[in-house]
Amino acid sequence: MQLSDFDFHLPEELIATRPARPRSAARLLLAERGGIQDLHVRDLVDIFRPGDRLILNNTKVIPARLSGTRARGDAVAKIEITLMEPAAAGGWRAMAKPLRKLALGEEIRFSDQLSARVAEKGETDLRLEFNLEGDAFEAALKAAGTMPLPPYIAAKRAPDAADNDDYQTVFARNSGAVAAPTASLHFDADLLQALRARGVDFTEVTLHVGAGTFLPVKVEDVTTHRMHAEWGEVTEAAAAEIRATKAAGGRVIPVGTTALRLIESAARESGEISAWSGWTDIFIYPGFTFRVSDALMTNFHLPKSTLLMLVSALMGQERMREIYDHAIVNQYRFFSYGDSSLLIP
Repeated sequence: MQLSDFDFHLPEELIATRPARPRSAARLLLAERGGIQDLHVRDLVDIFRPGDRLILNNTKVIPARLSGTRARGDAVAKIEITLMEPAAAGGWRAMAKPLRKLALGEEIRFSDQLSARVAEKGETDLRLEFNLEGDAFEAALKAAGTMPLPPYIAAKRAPDAADNDDYQTVFARNSGAVAAPTASLHFDADLLQALRARGVDFTEVTLHVGAGTFLPVKVEDVTTHRMHAEWGEVTEAAAAEIRATKAAGGRVIPVGTTALRLIESAARESGEISAWSGWTDIFIYPGFTFRVSDALMTNFHLPKSTLLMLVSALMGQERMREIYDHAIVNQYRFFSYGDSSLLIP
């Protein structure tokens, strides 16, 4: 299975830099029973059935981009930091530009309230220990940081105040992600309420999306690729809700690849979902056996990406080529702020 199998040409103008407004006005490509329909996200009320269960990732994106200074006597250097994930040893793993201007033990000051010490330094990243924790850290980070927009958006424009809301789901609760679960950005309060009235159920899980979600696949044989690990949790209550839906014949539909990867991680050992927490580096590509997910709501993904491999595992490679060809011809908007798809095998 070669990396080139997952390549396609995407016209630059189809990369979305702002979301649809309102959120549920985004377009929705429905792929079901071999057909394709062009709809809108608000039409989900007519597509989902009573007894279906949507799995929502309630992770909360932190303003992970920071600009600071490092002082050595009178010499002051500007440092750009992107937080990647909480580190097992404490603090945060982060990328720094320029990394070479930082030494072990040095302090980076981001504001009067927020600073960090270089606790470890590697060849490509470092570990930072901040001067604050808990709510005080979150408040100082919110004041000093900006939202970590994906590289393909950041290359076109700088983050601004609108992104503080746009790049956050309406049900975000648990802080720790440095990228949004973007399929969930299409839901607003009115749509959630309409789906509940329809008889659709919801279960929340948490997967803190890391910066590794944007790392390119660099090997030609995709089966040798190693995923970046991310922390997640499925509570016992969440697992019980999902099992009950399966037993009753309802469909379990993760909203986004992050929710799908998490619930499939929680079902790998026994074949049935159970309570689970920890780090997952699950890599889903064609040939994968899905144990929990019956369908997937997801945005349109980058060429040669692990996420394109995931949807190809669910739907089949030829079917995904057909779906993406249709999306490009019909000018769907791609990537994090783009349109959505509902993929039903």
